[in-house]
Amino acid sequence: MIWMLMTIMAVLFIFNFPMYIAMILAPLAVILSYFPNLNPLLATQQLIAGVSPIVLLAVPMFIFAADIMSAGQTSNRLLDFVDTFVGHIHGGMAITTAATCTIFGAISGSTQATVVAIGKPMRARLIEGGYEDEDTTALIISSSIIALLIPPSISMIMYCVVTGASVGDLFIAGVIPGLMMLLFFAVYNYFRAKKKNIPRTPKMNFNDKIKAFKKAIGPLGFPVIIFAGIYSGMFSPTEAAAMGVLYATILEVFIFKSIRFRDFQSIALSTAVVTTAVFVLVGAGSLFSWAISYARIPQILTEAVLGVDPSALKILITVTIFFYIAGMFVDSIVAIVILTPIFFPLAIAAGIHPIHLGIIVTLQAAIASISPPFGCNIFTACAIFDIPFLKVVKRLPAYLIMLVIISAMVIFIPEISLLLVQ
Repeated sequence: MIWMLMTIMAVLFIFNFPMYIAMILAPLAVILSYFPNLNPLLATQQLIAGVSPIVLLAVPMFIFAADIMSAGQTSNRLLDFVDTFVGHIHGGMAITTAATCTIFGAISGSTQATVVAIGKPMRARLIEGGYEDEDTTALIISSSIIALLIPPSISMIMYCVVTGASVGDLFIAGVIPGLMMLLFFAVYNYFRAKKKNIPRTPKMNFNDKIKAFKKAIGPLGFPVIIFAGIYSGMFSPTEAAAMGVLYATILEVFIFKSIRFRDFQSIALSTAVVTTAVFVLVGAGSLFSWAISYARIPQILTEAVLGVDPSALKILITVTIFFYIAGMFVDSIVAIVILTPIFFPLAIAAGIHPIHLGIIVTLQAAIASISPPFGCNIFTACAIFDIPFLKVVKRLPAYLIMLVIISAMVIFIPEISLLLVQ
């Protein structure tokens, strides 16, 4: 069964079929071949069930809010605000980039959106400020993945849909690992800039900081609303997403006047395209997970890889490796929907907290998105900056090493993930 499943998927990928086609046809072939008495209509029910959870309503709304702010002035106002406070220190512009990616990640929940919104205006500033192009692109795409750890995160929502874990708890749990990534990147760029003697920008006076803060109050309010609202129990993640759309609209249309209502047609169309792609993959992943579970493929694989009665540490290390490798070749949503049902029951049986597991899964999805050969952020940078693949990946090893260290810390110190969880 396993060989049949993998062969069909490999052949479909070779012939350039869309991902969702492979995820639907391969498990259907296994079910029809090995379980002919099973009603094929159950497959349709699983496709529909995959996109039925109410929490998925948050996905298009968070994407829509991010698209509205990406089309407006949010990213530039955030960049100017952070730069007034840290731009004058060694590596200040690089730290500004990483910090702004973190803040924008609390708006978009998407690594690609962060690359586009922050990378476009900041790349030119960094190069003009004395940074090498290779350093600049590596910094931008690495900092953008903090968006997957800082709430709201679409990957976290997908994990919770599959497992039934609390979206709010997982959102809150991602804050500390996300800030750790920011700290590691900031320290690295401080010493690298000092070593390379990169020029620093003049120190801003108090009045300049106040002006920048006033301009950034609106964008900074978005993560405050999301974080405080969910953490206090004032509203659910889905309601937070709806509030995000309303807030983004008020901010960009009525306060900044950066976009008009007639622009919403193109913005909504962009959101619809992304949402459709996400939901099709989620539905296909639900069918895939159901089929392999019915065929007992997860049990066969886990027994072969982990053996009988594996320890919690062995499970976490295996999860880290599997999700990292999968994320290098397919979208993180696909990896989460397919692999999570395989490892989640074993992890819970071994006493692993579902939120701790969720942070490890999300972290690997983030790291994989900047890992060669097929990390999605690498190709996003190639496209929007019009630079070759090898130039993008040249300075990534240092960031990947830092992320491996953070992964090890999260695995061995569960409190990093669970400290803020109520």
